[in-house]
Amino acid sequence: MCKNTFFLCNFAHNLDTNSYKRNDIRMQHEHVIIIGSGPAGYTAAIYAARAGLKPIMFTGSAPGGQLMTTTEVENFPGYPEGIMGPEMMEDLRKQAERFGTRIKYEFVVSCELTGEVKKIVTDGGDEYSTDSVIISTGADAKWLGLPSEEAFKNRGASACAVCDGFFFRGKEVAIVGAGDTAAEEASYLAKLCTKVHLLVRRDEMRASKIMQERVKNTANIEIHWNTETLELLGDNVLSSIRIKNNQTQAESTLNVSGFFVAIGHKPNTDIFKGQLDMDDAGYLITKPGTTNTNIEGVFASGDAQDKVYRQAVTAAGTGCMAALDAERWLAARE
Repeated sequence: MCKNTFFLCNFAHNLDTNSYKRNDIRMQHEHVIIIGSGPAGYTAAIYAARAGLKPIMFTGSAPGGQLMTTTEVENFPGYPEGIMGPEMMEDLRKQAERFGTRIKYEFVVSCELTGEVKKIVTDGGDEYSTDSVIISTGADAKWLGLPSEEAFKNRGASACAVCDGFFFRGKEVAIVGAGDTAAEEASYLAKLCTKVHLLVRRDEMRASKIMQERVKNTANIEIHWNTETLELLGDNVLSSIRIKNNQTQAESTLNVSGFFVAIGHKPNTDIFKGQLDMDDAGYLITKPGTTNTNIEGVFASGDAQDKVYRQAVTAAGTGCMAALDAERWLAARE
């Protein structure tokens, strides 16, 4: 049982929402709070709601996550004809709400995760306490910051070769980056595209030696050293890019149908710094084979803790895991 007499912790079949007064503020108590939406968050919500946990979800500033800016999803199981990203997220939202998930279109601005009871504060000033938290705040791809880059997103510009490379099969593309991710994605694109231009800002790559060798030994990958992108060009859809050699200052144009940025992602985990263990890049660290973080009752799912796969289907899988881990953890505390 909970040591704190403010809270009622009867689990499973009697999970009525509780509340109490603290410093004259009415604080609502939950058994499970999900921070962030997207495939991980919505899947966690579906499983938690079906388990009778009555979860509440805070969608964050970008409800639905990265898929809301994806035109067509062809690699998520169950959609043989493909589906628009926003449409898929709408389906997941409806499914979560069908089982009783309460969705709040709010942004969590602070949280206190240590201790037996966790506290959440939203941008609207509302405060919630909860026994457990599922984090599914995702990650954002890093872009170059070019004005023309924004204009061509989903019209030739992408930050995920595995997600969108299929649409450029048989075409010529360019990819920016110098690390393992760029090397891996260039190799992936080379299997689909007639030619891949790898644009490297310096005169060397940061990728591991084996990945560099793989790139250099792939016939249809051309490495452009000391090269920066100046502008994306085209009429509604991308048709070329303007580049510059930063040593000679010479400018040139590459006729490409696709432009991929592979300079990393930034997980949306800043508000958890100082409380949850994370790596140097900010990805949350979970115990192997689980979604458990270093704090009991706090679980991490989706791209906030996955820097390897970063796919909608893997995010959904970890969302399921997080809900099951939370359910079992709560049951053990009963």
